[in-house]
Amino acid sequence: MNKDKNRIKDLQTELAFLYKVTRSIHSLEIGELLKEIVKIALSITDGDSCLIYILDQKKRELLLRASKNPHPDLLRKIKMKLGEGITGWVAKEKKPVAISKDAVHDPRFKYFRSLPEDRFEAFLSVPIINKHGVTGVINVQHKSFHQHSKSEINLLAAIGKLVGGAVENAILVEESLALKEALEFRKIIEKAKGILMHKGNLTEAEAFRRLQKESMDSRKSLKEVSEAVILASKLGLDK
Repeated sequence: MNKDKNRIKDLQTELAFLYKVTRSIHSLEIGELLKEIVKIALSITDGDSCLIYILDQKKRELLLRASKNPHPDLLRKIKMKLGEGITGWVAKEKKPVAISKDAVHDPRFKYFRSLPEDRFEAFLSVPIINKHGVTGVINVQHKSFHQHSKSEINLLAAIGKLVGGAVENAILVEESLALKEALEFRKIIEKAKGILMHKGNLTEAEAFRRLQKESMDSRKSLKEVSEAVILASKLGLDK
């Protein structure tokens, strides 16, 4: 009887926690959303590290996008293919993996020398899933031996399913903004080229090379140089 009561109590606690998560996961900015997921994962597991990988659907690669410990130079640079490493295995199989010690000795483990967390003992990995499939993986690590409880594994796996839709939406927003920025950048370049072609009687290729040369000589971005050309034309400074 007491065992049943304790189980009911645990379930009530888990449901309350999941309800709290649904109310806190709302950001459409992928960076802020992943930071929130890191906090949630660590509050469940009391882990020493949390890494989140997001699946690049086009390249079918998992990219490191968030971390408890700051790794700004490694974000988007560390990557794994589906099926590669424990992370890739979890994404491919859509199943959690829990290792209490010597995680690095698991035959599926892929070691990255630049990640100090890869020398930690315990490893818990769950997929982030939405209605279309896997969109990422949450990895939690402990420096020392850690026996993951069934409740801990199940709750983190539930979080992976719960946040899948929010992560998908945030990625779509990020891609839309990137596309919009790329289109705006292209418009600026085209306008600057048109000004140089008209003023200097240049071909399109010659105008673009002039922009590139000025960018390299001034150590400014192509966008900055193009905007300067447009501004100078508006102010009549290019006559």
